[in-house]
Amino acid sequence: MFGFNKNEMRVLRRLNAPPKIQDFLGTLAMNFEEHGDTYNSPRVVLREQQAHCLEGALLAAAALWINGEPPLIMNLKSAGLPDVDHVLTLFRRSGRWGAISKTNHAVLRYREPVYKSVRELAMSCFHEYFLDDGRKMLRSFSRPLDLRRFARQGWTIAEEKLDYLADALDDQPHEQILTPPLVRRLRLADPIEIAAGKLVEWRPGRRRPFQEK
Repeated sequence: MFGFNKNEMRVLRRLNAPPKIQDFLGTLAMNFEEHGDTYNSPRVVLREQQAHCLEGALLAAAALWINGEPPLIMNLKSAGLPDVDHVLTLFRRSGRWGAISKTNHAVLRYREPVYKSVRELAMSCFHEYFLDDGRKMLRSFSRPLDLRRFARQGWTIAEEKLDYLADALDDQPHEQILTPPLVRRLRLADPIEIAAGKLVEWRPGRRRPFQEK
């Protein structure tokens, strides 16, 4: 069903809890797509040891699925360029939602399973989702997309780009967060928030993550 080889399965079976998956994603270099857009499968991510947010979400979803949990991902949609959307992998514990996240920034990271709904979880990202000029950009979030729908397409081990998964996530029904009047009244993030938001874990060409001095 999954298609992974023995070595890949060994790695993914060890990732049998969301904190372990999150820690593993932290060891992967950031995929800056320096040679064009990529939507790599978990197999390719494991081989290349790098991922961006969607690729990290797919790997996390595959690890959850292999360990008996549903592979659910959710899109956080921005107001548009120069910002981009962000993708989370969802999980539940004792009826509460949490999320796994691959990001290069100090924000929009792992969410503990303390949220009563996916809306509540998505809203926990609202004040972190801003540009370098302080504009808050989160506008909507998708219903969870269950990747078991695409099992026959072999998304876990595909060598080609998974554009169809990115399209399916974009096509999921999204719940709008703001009305136009609310958008106009949004306050800019504080300078200290903007400064913290510029902290990154990886830089292009760098194969070691951020380490505190």
